[in-house]
Amino acid sequence: MSLTNRYDFVLLFDVKDGNPNGDPDAGNLPRVDAETGKGLVTDVSLKRKVRNYVGLVKEEQPPYEIYVKEKAILNQQHERAYVAIGAEELLKGDSKKRKGGDKVNEARDWMCQNFYDVRTFGAVMSTGVNCGQVRGPVQLTFARSIDPIFAQEHSITRMAVATEAAAEKQDGDNRTMGRKHTVPYGLYVAHGFVSAPLAGQTGFSE
Repeated sequence: MSLTNRYDFVLLFDVKDGNPNGDPDAGNLPRVDAETGKGLVTDVSLKRKVRNYVGLVKEEQPPYEIYVKEKAILNQQHERAYVAIGAEELLKGDSKKRKGGDKVNEARDWMCQNFYDVRTFGAVMSTGVNCGQVRGPVQLTFARSIDPIFAQEHSITRMAVATEAAAEKQDGDNRTMGRKHTVPYGLYVAHGFVSAPLAGQTGFSE
């Protein structure tokens, strides 16, 4: 059933002794607004969690395949679209920037029909093999904790080492020390909306 209304929603989730979205530029510390001390979770992190959930529950079967996933090669998915619509001849040749001609819209529609995250969040699919661009009907803001958070740092031990040289250096004790960061507790709030006109264009339904 197609959407007829715009939906605005609020997403609340809490974190206890976990790291909802570590910052790789800061040693994987939980993200924090430097001005307010409140915790942050990026919109792309929230979308990643949705993708992982849908991919797991629906077992990556059409129409619930996931386009942006670990170790994905995106242009290979674009090529699948052209094969599926019977336009594989456009994939031939030496050009690395295949335009797709008048088949781009068909290829884009095929991507929307088969990939959950394309018809939900949109995608730029015009690199290499061109499947156009899709504006997603579902958009999210960053999540922000209601109160300031305090990030804790923990020492952890792995009862193994990576190399023989490290084992010899420790006389067979074979331990690797590390650090991890957690938020003792935080209640986070994110806002989002679903656009009915864009949902009609991508096939995102009730």
